[in-house]
Amino acid sequence: METVLESNVLPTGKPKWLKVKLPIGQKYTELRGLVDKYKLNTICTSGSCPNMGECWGEGTATFMILGNVCTRSCGFCGVKTGRPETVDWDEPEKVARSIKIMNIKHAVVTSVDRDDLKDMGSIIWLETVRAIRRMNPNTTLETLIPDFQGNTRNLDRIVEANPEVVSHNMETVRRLTREVRIQAKYDKSLEVLRYLKEKGVNRTKSGIMLGLGETEEEVIQTLHDLRDANVDVVTIGQYLQPSKKHLPVKEYITPDQFAKYEKIGLELGFRHVESGALVRSSYKAQKHIL
Repeated sequence: METVLESNVLPTGKPKWLKVKLPIGQKYTELRGLVDKYKLNTICTSGSCPNMGECWGEGTATFMILGNVCTRSCGFCGVKTGRPETVDWDEPEKVARSIKIMNIKHAVVTSVDRDDLKDMGSIIWLETVRAIRRMNPNTTLETLIPDFQGNTRNLDRIVEANPEVVSHNMETVRRLTREVRIQAKYDKSLEVLRYLKEKGVNRTKSGIMLGLGETEEEVIQTLHDLRDANVDVVTIGQYLQPSKKHLPVKEYITPDQFAKYEKIGLELGFRHVESGALVRSSYKAQKHIL
């Protein structure tokens, strides 16, 4: 009699460890209702994040500022590229009000790249954090920032804002940076992270995606580079292709391999390592302030 083995592949062609659980729970339901009622803008919903239910259930949400059109055209990113809209100077108050309405305990704020602006959006960043602090004094904050082209004056505004965590993603290994991030530079991102730490940021953080063709040795080297820049927290997740126009997935990384990277990261001295197929930049973000 022939033994039939259960397939480890979903109908979509993806491995079963990428299966997403449907969001449930009272907290999620409440937040979902508030987002719909007040038409609030979160990356959680617009980006269809697989961890939305879990994060919302723990009182964490991610907001994007400076519009939804980016001046860069990274090969992995689903955000629209083109000429951004005029800066909305009321946006800081709108974001702060959204966080208050949703009663968010820990907020992550991110943005598109705004290379079209003289300050690259750093003033809106500063004003947004200030508005959130005024309206939500008990809410902790993580800012997931662009590189601001390494401009220290713009980075100093983030330092002045003094969020609990400042994050800037490497996204990929050195060899693939030109293909994956196009306008960004690997060493410049490391310099940004190092500068933030030297200027007194309490907790710095970065993230990388896997499955773009990187080798194990390259991932480990990236972890070493991040620790050399005194980064405290790192997230490691699976790259998933947003559309056929974007870079293809070269490999689906196994749970065992993600666990191996987590072990290596902790041995290198990171305070927190989130490593798994469905991990995204803000996954378990509320724990990274501890």
